[in-house]
Amino acid sequence: MKYLYLILFGLILFNCKEDKVEIKLSANEIVNKSIEKSGGGAFDNSVIRFDFRDKFYVARRDKGQFSLIRMFKDGNDSVFDLLTNNNFDRFINDSRVILEDSMKSKFSASVNSVHYFSVLPYGLNAEAVNKTLLGIEKIKNKDYYKIKVTFNPDGGGEDYEDVFVYWFDCKNFKVDYLAYSYNEEDGVGMRFREAYNERYVEEIRFVDYNNYQAEDNKLELFDLGKAFEEKKLKLLSKIELKNIEVELLNQ
Repeated sequence: MKYLYLILFGLILFNCKEDKVEIKLSANEIVNKSIEKSGGGAFDNSVIRFDFRDKFYVARRDKGQFSLIRMFKDGNDSVFDLLTNNNFDRFINDSRVILEDSMKSKFSASVNSVHYFSVLPYGLNAEAVNKTLLGIEKIKNKDYYKIKVTFNPDGGGEDYEDVFVYWFDCKNFKVDYLAYSYNEEDGVGMRFREAYNERYVEEIRFVDYNNYQAEDNKLELFDLGKAFEEKKLKLLSKIELKNIEVELLNQ
């Protein structure tokens, strides 16, 4: 009987070691592996078109230069927004509109936000991005590298004070979950997103998201993964990209 206990104890120790995931990579290495798995160099040399809700979007990225476009109808008017490395412009019915700086910043941020989320994790290795590996967290019986992301004021965009958390699959490095806090004119809060409907279009990975909010306002951003696991988040909306087209430029 004594030997049986020793064998059982040894098996328990072995299983514990098997379940433990050892962290051997830095946050930068994890993010770079994730970008490579999701499209790699194709992101930097592509034209991506898609519909999101009632608007049409186009992103052209070519050797560091980008043009992010949003087009939609506003009543009888056709609105064309253009964000580039250097400027933001709005055209209504083909005529350029003179905007106050506050409105220019608002429209620029809203255009950038949709394009930003559409190609994650692309962009997380930019110079203005700060990454901190928080450890490993299990969600739905899978192990994830949990990484905090913040932005520098210089180059971090209008919403540089927002804080993000990403969960990267420990085996394939894909982003399955993300959370973020925001502080904007129209509200303050947090969101948690669950990726689904993964598909590759011309080498680039795209996903849709279930978009959740916390019903308990005492929850911290870094606890949203656990709250999701415990079914304590409320499904708020779905983030769906439709009619995706990708044109790869000369690489």
